[in-house]
Amino acid sequence: MTTPELPRLKLPLGIQNLREIREGGHYYVDKSGMAVDLIEAGKYYFLSRPRRFGKSLLVDTRWDWSTRHPVIRISFSSGSGPKGHLLAQRIRENLRVNRVALDLPLPAELPEEDLAGNFADLIRQAHQSRGERAVVLVDEYDKPMLDHLTDPAVAQTQRDMLSELYGTLKDCDEHLRFVFLTGVSKFSKVSLFSGLNNLTDITLDARWSALCGYTDEDIDTVFAPELPGLDRDEIRRWYNGYNWLGTGVYNPYDVLNLFWKRSFSSYWFETGTPSFLVKLLAERQIFSPDLTRMQSDFSLLSSFDVDLIEPEALLFQAGYLTIQSATPATPWEEPIYTLGYPNYEVEMALNRALLPAYGVPARQIATTALKIRQSLREADWIGLEGQVRSLFASIPSDWYRSNPLAGFEGHYASVFYSHFAALGLDVRVEDATSHGRIDMAVLYAGRVFLFEFKVVDRQASGAALQQIKDRGYADKYRARGEPIHLVGIEFQRAERNVVGFEVETVAAT
Repeated sequence: MTTPELPRLKLPLGIQNLREIREGGHYYVDKSGMAVDLIEAGKYYFLSRPRRFGKSLLVDTRWDWSTRHPVIRISFSSGSGPKGHLLAQRIRENLRVNRVALDLPLPAELPEEDLAGNFADLIRQAHQSRGERAVVLVDEYDKPMLDHLTDPAVAQTQRDMLSELYGTLKDCDEHLRFVFLTGVSKFSKVSLFSGLNNLTDITLDARWSALCGYTDEDIDTVFAPELPGLDRDEIRRWYNGYNWLGTGVYNPYDVLNLFWKRSFSSYWFETGTPSFLVKLLAERQIFSPDLTRMQSDFSLLSSFDVDLIEPEALLFQAGYLTIQSATPATPWEEPIYTLGYPNYEVEMALNRALLPAYGVPARQIATTALKIRQSLREADWIGLEGQVRSLFASIPSDWYRSNPLAGFEGHYASVFYSHFAALGLDVRVEDATSHGRIDMAVLYAGRVFLFEFKVVDRQASGAALQQIKDRGYADKYRARGEPIHLVGIEFQRAERNVVGFEVETVAAT
C-alpha cells in the first residue's frame, strides 16, 4: 500500500502580508500562539533577528490581533535614501499612512517638521478616537542606521533622529497597550533608547527563540509535501542551526528558495554581501579560524553603536554567528557564550567572501578550488603543495605593502583555513585531542587530513609535521578505519609562501 502524496501549496516567497498568505493558498507557519503569549506577558518589547528571518511577517501577524485596539505600524524597510536625506520624509509617510488607516485628522497646531510631536499626537488621537489604547509595531527600526554604517556621521544623524522619535513612546505610556520593535541589530539603550528604559529585550529569551524562523517540526509537518526528492539531513546541514538559547531554527528564506528551486545554494547569504563586515574583520585582524569558536558575554554581544562596533556583536546580530553553548548563569556571573557558524551555508559563503580581504584574487579562488579537491581525493601531495603555493603566490606584492594584515602572523593560516572552508569541506579547527589541539582537521573522500602550521623566519625545520607525530594527533581518528594523512606546512615571512610541506600517512586501526 502506497502513501498518497500530500497536496502541495504555494510557497510564500517574499510575501510579508498575513492576509495574502492565508487567503492565497500558501504554506503558513503559525506563530500566533507565541504572539498572544507575548502580548499577555508584558507591554514593551524589542526583538533582534537577522535579515530575511520573517520579522515583517511576525509584525503583520499582530495587525488584527484585536479589533478593539487601534494599531499603528511603522516600517523603515525602504531605508532613508542617499546620505540619509529621506529619513524625515519616510517618518512623515509612516505617520500619514497610519492617520489615513485610522481616519484621523492632521493636528492643526503642530508643524510638519515636529516628527516626534506628530507621532505622539497620532498615538493620543488613536486612543481617544477608539476608546482603547493603541498598539505600536515598528518593523526594521534600525535600517536607516545600518544602511549608512560606512559613513558614521550620517549614521549618527539617523540615530539621533530616530532616538527622538522612539523616545516619544515613553511619554505616551498612558495611551499605549502594546509596543513591539524589531530589527537586525541591537543598538545600545544609552544611545537610541535612552528615553525608553522600560523596553524588554527578548532576543535571548528562550521562550521566544522560535518566534521567527522554522523549527524542525515545522519543516517535517507544514512543509512535508515539499520534502520528497530532497535529502533531509542536507537541509538540516545547510540551513538549520540558528539559536538564541532555546529551540533552534532554520532561515525561512533559504528553506523557501530550496523548495522552489529544488537545489542547495547560499540563498540567504547572497541577498546581502557583507562588505562592511568583511572590511571590519580584516581591519581588526580577526583570525578567521577563530570564527568557529568565538566567546563573548552578553554585554559584548550588545555593544553595538555607530561609533562602537565590536566584531562579535556584528557577526552575531547579523546572523553570521550563532550561540553554540552557554555557561550556566549565576547570581554573580553572567553566562559566557560560545559562538560559531550556524550552518554549512554561512561557513562556506562567509569564508569565500573573506578571501579577497586576505589578498587572494577572486579568479584564483575559483581556479584553485577544483584542483585542491582533486588532490585531496587522490592523495596527490605534489599537486596539493603546488596548489597551496599557487594560492599564496597569487596575492599581489602591492597588497602586502598597503594592507594592515601583511604583518599579521595569523594571515597564512587564515587564508589556508578560509579557502578550505569555502570549498564546503568538513573542516574542524583547533580540534581537541587528549594530547593537544590540531590546527586543522579535514574529513573528505574517505580520508582524514591533519594539518599543522608554523611560521618561520628562515628555512623549514620540519617542526610542523613533527608536532603532529609527537603529540599523537592521529590517535583520535584511528577508529574511523580511514587513511590518516599528517600534513606539516611551514610559511616563511620573507618569502610570503610555503617553504616546508611534508606529508606522512599512518594506518588506521
